[in-house]
Amino acid sequence: MEFFRIRRDIPFMKHALLLNAISTLTFVLAVFFLVTRGLHLSVEFTGGTVMEVAYEQPADLESVRKVVESLGYAEVPVQNFGSSRDVLLRLPAQEGKTSGQQSEELFAALKAQTPAVQLQRTEFVGPQVGQELVNNGLLALGLVIAGIMIYLAIRFEWKYAVSAIIANLHDVVIILGFFAFFQWEFSLAVLAAVLAVLGYSVNESVVIFDRIRESFRKHRKMTPVQVIDHAITSTISRTIITHGSTQIMVLSMLLFGGPTLYYFALALTIGICFGIYSSVFVAAAIAMWLGIRREDLIKPAKTPGDPDDPNGGAVV
Repeated sequence: MEFFRIRRDIPFMKHALLLNAISTLTFVLAVFFLVTRGLHLSVEFTGGTVMEVAYEQPADLESVRKVVESLGYAEVPVQNFGSSRDVLLRLPAQEGKTSGQQSEELFAALKAQTPAVQLQRTEFVGPQVGQELVNNGLLALGLVIAGIMIYLAIRFEWKYAVSAIIANLHDVVIILGFFAFFQWEFSLAVLAAVLAVLGYSVNESVVIFDRIRESFRKHRKMTPVQVIDHAITSTISRTIITHGSTQIMVLSMLLFGGPTLYYFALALTIGICFGIYSSVFVAAAIAMWLGIRREDLIKPAKTPGDPDDPNGGAVV
């Protein structure tokens, strides 16, 4: 399905050098902020106290959040757990206070606001568990990247695998750079969004690479640059439909999902925007600079008498 069709190919690769220079600068800045500021890790990674409280009526999360903030906790996740009457809170560790003191202080403040509130459970997440989550998260990220490279190398050719994975890492590092610069909380939900962006971005690259392969077959007189421009132009309508629909859903979570889904949706929003850009201007441009050719994807047909043909070109 196409909303519109562009009759003349847009010369995307004509501006590839300038746009990739901008991408390189953005990437370097993201790495700089990651090194100098670091990520603002959530309780799951750093350790802290997890509390679950229950109300007789559906809980007013905004009121609970104000009580938490009044005790000096900024950006603490406050969310429903199981039902609208159960609330889950994750408190970061505070210097000079034990986990028990933190939970008692917060529960007393919540009880002063709503006397009927009940404490269901309280748990301490130690730094050892947090370190294990960090290691497992990095392992998951590495396995996803390795899987993508193997898949692209098998389906296309190593030049496409290299260009696509560079574009994907470009997206991931820029997302992390945003979180480091603004010191947004990096939680397990955000890590899940980063992994989702990896798959989402590689899907866009695969669509463009598929169209490049198809264009090499159909337009034998085109140069590789012309083929790439034609492939990207012919997928624009599909890109607008797919990414527009996805972005509407993600924006609805960002605007109406509340604090629980806010950073998850924010990471997806950044990733989708940069995923479209990187698939067109980073992945395709790097593939072009690596010297992709028609022969990389389409093996030349054997001719009669060809010494490389074990049958000598004869019909068997």
